[in-house]
Amino acid sequence: MTLFGKTIAITGASSGIGAEIARLARFQGAHVIGLDRNDPMITLDGFVKIDMGDAAAIDAAVAALPTGIHGLVNAAGVSGLADKDVVARVNYLGLRHLTEALLPKIAKGGAIVNITSILGAEWPARVDLHKDLAATKTWAEGEAWLAKNPVPQATCYQYFKEALVVWTKKRGYQTFMQNDIRMNSVAPGPVFTPILGEFVQMLGEERVAADAANIKRPAIADEIAPPVLFLCSDASRWVTGINLPVDGGIDALYV
Repeated sequence: MTLFGKTIAITGASSGIGAEIARLARFQGAHVIGLDRNDPMITLDGFVKIDMGDAAAIDAAVAALPTGIHGLVNAAGVSGLADKDVVARVNYLGLRHLTEALLPKIAKGGAIVNITSILGAEWPARVDLHKDLAATKTWAEGEAWLAKNPVPQATCYQYFKEALVVWTKKRGYQTFMQNDIRMNSVAPGPVFTPILGEFVQMLGEERVAADAANIKRPAIADEIAPPVLFLCSDASRWVTGINLPVDGGIDALYV
């Protein structure tokens, strides 16, 4: 697998999973443009400030990006300890807005990879709701839908990761058929990143302890990056609309 000569844009590139994806992409020969609200702490080929919770800021970032991008990795996100409206904007509405706005600048044969979560695995239980939300076309329509279908704070993180899985599948089919651009997602389990502690608080120590007894350990961020970049590469040119668990077996545990 190689990314030589490809331009990859990565949100959340300044830390955590996004930073590891950026490092590996450059090692494999890609020209990497990071997008983040925080300044990067790693070497990049380009960097654009972005606030994923603000549509105007996203539009400004898209305007600053070049045409002919070969891959977009949506790795930015916030935990469920943030206000549910912030989680909705950053983890779903903003990600969707950026992706749609950037589509005209993505080359044919390009790829989009969204970072979901193993916590989105129960999407089939609410698939009709998620399909309704996915059918909204704009940021404003999405916000209006959420106002009529409020999401509880306690489960907002899981809910919007579920919604992202469904949107990835629906939109991934469309972008492949209409634009020759693939869209897939990767669903990590717990990962050693700066916000791992927030997920422990979000889920509760009892739930975390129960899960910990059934897994080897949390992942290292550089164990998530290779599958993400496989989905950006030409080696996955016939893969679209999947949600790939990269979780040390957690998805298999609950079958």
